[in-house]
Amino acid sequence: MSSFKGKVQSLFQKIEENNHWRQRDCFNLIPSESTPSLLVKMCEMSDPSGRYAEHRTMKGEEIYFYQGIDFIKDVEEAAGEELCRYFGCTDVELRTISGQMANEVVFKAMVKFINRGRAEGEASRRMRLVMNNDLTKGGHLSSQPMGALFNYVEENPETGKENVIHLPVSADNPYKPDLQKLGEILTDNRPELIIFGKSMFIHREPVTFVAEIVRNWDIPPVIMFDMAHVLGLYGAFQEPLADGANVVTGSTHKTFFGPQRGLVAGNFPKNSPLRKLWLDIKGRAFPGSTSNHHLGTLLGLLMASYEMNEFKEAYQKQVVANAKAFAAALADVGIPVEGDKADGYTETHQVLIRVKDFGNGMEIARRLEDNNIVTNYQALPDDETFLEPSGIRLGVQEMTRFGMKEGDFTELAGLIDEVVRHKRFVKDEAAKARRRFSTMHYCVPLEEAVPLAARIFRSVFPYEGFLDMFLENIRKITG
Repeated sequence: MSSFKGKVQSLFQKIEENNHWRQRDCFNLIPSESTPSLLVKMCEMSDPSGRYAEHRTMKGEEIYFYQGIDFIKDVEEAAGEELCRYFGCTDVELRTISGQMANEVVFKAMVKFINRGRAEGEASRRMRLVMNNDLTKGGHLSSQPMGALFNYVEENPETGKENVIHLPVSADNPYKPDLQKLGEILTDNRPELIIFGKSMFIHREPVTFVAEIVRNWDIPPVIMFDMAHVLGLYGAFQEPLADGANVVTGSTHKTFFGPQRGLVAGNFPKNSPLRKLWLDIKGRAFPGSTSNHHLGTLLGLLMASYEMNEFKEAYQKQVVANAKAFAAALADVGIPVEGDKADGYTETHQVLIRVKDFGNGMEIARRLEDNNIVTNYQALPDDETFLEPSGIRLGVQEMTRFGMKEGDFTELAGLIDEVVRHKRFVKDEAAKARRRFSTMHYCVPLEEAVPLAARIFRSVFPYEGFLDMFLENIRKITG
């Protein structure tokens, strides 16, 4: 066998083994991931995945710079309509290909927006002051100066650091805000941009509280909510655009169970004082940040939006119920759970556990993985370094979609307890338990999805004899 053929065989053997492990043998509990449905995956592999559809608004008309794009143009418009319905908003920008890019597009647009009225010859400036969540208190990397905020906020000449201040947290619960201090900080500092949202996300953000304070300022700040982790819980968890936020950003592959992309959403009617900010957001999406915006995943996003709008209420309700049941069960077996017990420890899909009494978070996350339970080690707010994390971050969204309910997460808490506290080996037991959950829910039923998938598969690979050969090999593999 040639080196080329050997490499191909080896690669596909490893792909098959990894697919089998992640989809059949292990509990996937990372809060920032999900498995797309069969039909979303079929959309992703369809013809648009190799195409371009650059476009921008010029003299009030949307101009496309490629031919052969009528279909994908309709797809982008339909996806925009579905997502505007999901958010209850007027505007959605879909050309960002990650949540981090969505944030950076807003930051770029903010800089352009605040410089629109400057006098001729006056130097442009960056944002004067930004408020966000501290990285060590659960803030998302993409909203930090070391992340996507880099270069878009002014430096303090005395400290040499960016002018960023943090939302204060409660002394009793570092996952909730200190509202009194927050009000004082806002009044004293008056930031130009306030960024809500976290990656360690178990309680609500004070959007309404802040919106009420800044409403009557001469120049109110732009309020942005990075909902990457909780985008699929929009409405059931929080509804920022109704609560006073101007912009929502997020990635579409965490609790929102689509392909890996990003989006920006908001309400910017033509009479809005922030209408020009929206025009700047569109311009920074293209041509400012993207050329090809990955049309295969755009098609997949449309399919996922259909699913989300159809199954949103039942899915969201089950996710939150499962997270609360999971947290309570972990606490009951003796594993400390972060958050407010009065709120069921969590109001999202995430559960945070403190494991430092049983070892280093990195080591325990690896031990859980070796036992077919995939999690995410996490530095908690009182940790001195990310290299010695005290926590493990868990998410219920993916396994909820595979049919797990409250009692199933109680059972899973017992397996985690065996690994974390008792250092027992439960790999085979976990795999056996996982195989009970192999059917995806909150999507088109399999008996209806498979014929549709077969049609798309056949249209993507129309080669003579291909489908017969493919099906024959499937029969050989499955016996």
